[in-house]
Amino acid sequence: FSLPLLQQYTTDLRSHSKAPHNLTQPMYGKFQQHLQTELAAIREAGLYKNERLICGPQQAEINVGGKTVLNFCANNYLGLSNHPRLISAAKAAMDARGYGMSSVRFICGTQDLHKELEAAISRFFKTDDAILYAACFDANGGVFEPLLTAEDAIISDALNHASIIDGVRLCKAQRYRYENANMEDLERVLQEAQSARFRIIVTDGVFSMDGNVAPMDKICDLADKYDALVMVDECHSAGVVGPAGRCVAEQFICYGRIDLHTGTLGKAFGGAIGGFTTGPKEVIDMLRQRSRPYLFSNSIPPAVVGAGLEVFKMLEESDALHTKLMENVEYFRDKMLAAGFDIKPTQSAICAVMLYDAKLSQEYAARLLEEGIYVTGFYYPVVPKGQARIRVQLSAAHERHHLDKAIAAFIKVGRELGTLK
Repeated sequence: FSLPLLQQYTTDLRSHSKAPHNLTQPMYGKFQQHLQTELAAIREAGLYKNERLICGPQQAEINVGGKTVLNFCANNYLGLSNHPRLISAAKAAMDARGYGMSSVRFICGTQDLHKELEAAISRFFKTDDAILYAACFDANGGVFEPLLTAEDAIISDALNHASIIDGVRLCKAQRYRYENANMEDLERVLQEAQSARFRIIVTDGVFSMDGNVAPMDKICDLADKYDALVMVDECHSAGVVGPAGRCVAEQFICYGRIDLHTGTLGKAFGGAIGGFTTGPKEVIDMLRQRSRPYLFSNSIPPAVVGAGLEVFKMLEESDALHTKLMENVEYFRDKMLAAGFDIKPTQSAICAVMLYDAKLSQEYAARLLEEGIYVTGFYYPVVPKGQARIRVQLSAAHERHHLDKAIAAFIKVGRELGTLK
């Protein structure tokens, strides 16, 4: 550049940087109009998702918009999200190992704490090894493609979580689907898939919208009969299902029959972030070599790992939290059924109060918030059309007076809205 040209270039650059970005320019205008129309339709249908601000820690009583309310819509099953032992362990890990890893695992992102947590997860599920991910969405998204090809078949429950569905889409394996927890339909699909080299049955342990538990003993029996692997997503079942909350393998005495478990640290196990896959050592080793979310995402931070280790120490010491959770579930469910509410059968900490209409579920939830009960209405596309409900999630952090207040509020609002006589 000559000096005059350089001066002109600098002037033009400064002028451009000060000009406001026009989002209504032609290249965006039509797309903007399309989005506005779609968003308006979502609002009109009563399907728009609003987010409420929580000002404080996650626990049984939370501050929402300056008002203290009871929280019945978090995945805080064991009440550990604000537990002092986990906070202390997270601080200690941060002091000893730093704030973040700034790297993926195979470059320079593996600390001794990561390996210790993977070993603790393996002990809990009675498996060979485990591999950590940023979230269970990544675990499910990264499990199929490294292991299966177009020669193989994935057989998935119709109500499996979106992360499983997306993981299946990323894999070239043949895809089959069976009706939710329907063993006759599963057997039909297994028969259809017999030409595949390898077959894997994939199911949620607890289906998050209904609260029902997959019949793992029957699934494993069919897997044995038709030579298939078995994988279960334990996100809503680990820490909840089973005599001591040790997952569906404990509930159905299926240790050694379930090949792969995926799960999260973001629900019963502390409520933060982080996911995992645990199973045979060869499978876990292959995932370390080829699972893209593992290879190309930062390691989870030391504070989360330290708190995760403390969770498993607590669960080894006592199952008191799980016992309290199950007592809370039984009490709430029985009282709500006695009051006349339509609740889907549940074997977990999830109670689906059926309202069927999307707008009604939102209005009901809003009225409950006025009564000091924080819940969320679920509706299409999260659940099928015409199956709207309020999902109540119980926690070991809830005390009996919390449950009584929630039940009374449900009854009051139900009578006011005409859904309960």
